[in-house]
Parts: sequence; C-alpha cells; structure tokens
Amino acid sequence: MDLFVAPDGRPRCGWAGTAPEFLAYHDNEWGYPVADDIRLFEKISLEGFQSGLSWRTILVKRENFRDAFDGFNFHVISGYDQRDVNRLLMNAGIIRHKGKIEAVINNARKAVELQAESGSLANFFWRYEPAPDECDAPQSASTSPASIALSKELKRRGWKFVGPTTMFAFMQAMGLINDHVPGCVIRSAAAEARRIRSGLKTRSE
Repeated sequence: MDLFVAPDGRPRCGWAGTAPEFLAYHDNEWGYPVADDIRLFEKISLEGFQSGLSWRTILVKRENFRDAFDGFNFHVISGYDQRDVNRLLMNAGIIRHKGKIEAVINNARKAVELQAESGSLANFFWRYEPAPDECDAPQSASTSPASIALSKELKRRGWKFVGPTTMFAFMQAMGLINDHVPGCVIRSAAAEARRIRSGLKTRSE
C-alpha cells in the first residue's frame, strides 16, 4: 500500500490518510500490543459490529458504543437480558443490529468463561501471535493461518461474529502482528512497544 505523508511531513500507512479520524487512531492505537482484557473484548466486539460496514462508521460511534455497553466490561454485559437488547435496539448512537448486539452479550458470557480458564483473555489471545516469518508482507492479506486457527477455536467455544477476516483485523489492531508498512514512522514504535510491553512475551520483529 502506498504511504501517506501526514501534516507533520512524516509518512504513515496509506489508509491513515483516508479519513480525518484515522490518523490519531493509526498513530496511537493500531498495531500496539494490548494486554488489557477490557480493551481486547471491546475490539473483538467492535470488529463484529463492523462486519459489512466500514471501520470509520464504527470508530466515529465508538464512544457511543462504550456508553451503551458499560465500557465493554464483559462481566457486566454477561448479565444483560432481553430488556438490555431492547434498550440497545433503541439507541440511535450505535449500530442497531439485533444479531450483532446479541453476539456481544453471548461473547461476554464466553469471555467470562475463557478468563476463568486461561487467567485472562490476553493469555488466550496472545497464544495466537504468529512468528514473523509466518506473516505476509504488511497489509497484503485479509486472513492468516493464525487468524483462521483463532477463529476456529473461538467458534468451537461458542463465540459469534469471529470469522477469520474479523480475527485478522483484530490481530492487526491489537498488535499481535505489526502490520504497519515499511516506511511508516509508526512501524518502529509499534515494534518497540511489542518488545517492552510489560506482561507480553512477544517474539522479536
């Protein structure tokens, strides 16, 4: 993908220049390793909502989603009932898709189980971090063997809206892979964060 020269005169991944909201997200979040269970659950939920839509559509509504879903605290969401589904379906600030809303609630219950089993969601998800030589050139693929394996395991456990493409986007965003293109000034910062992030055992870039 072509590079985008940002207003500061430094190059970024091309997609960072395609919408006003993307530059800050690209520079401060995308591709940095995440070990926080709430953030991991939030991202997997938002990726599910994105299915069939653009990421910009979701990103501009992210604060609305956070307000509607109790900050994506999956322990709280796991207790949602039909009244909450109805409440969410009335919320014009989010994507009012019944199947996706119910998937978040279902996945919250599965996340509680997974956290109890693995100690944390991070412990589970980071098992699927691929070795660098298992990754294609940055941003050249929409799935990978690791995302296919993660999707298969989550589906086996009863999670919903977790297809291989959705899981690949999740892995890109949460830093399980560093998919910033060569020449992007954030690529080296993301790589350094992967090396030093406390609590994460990542392979070298």
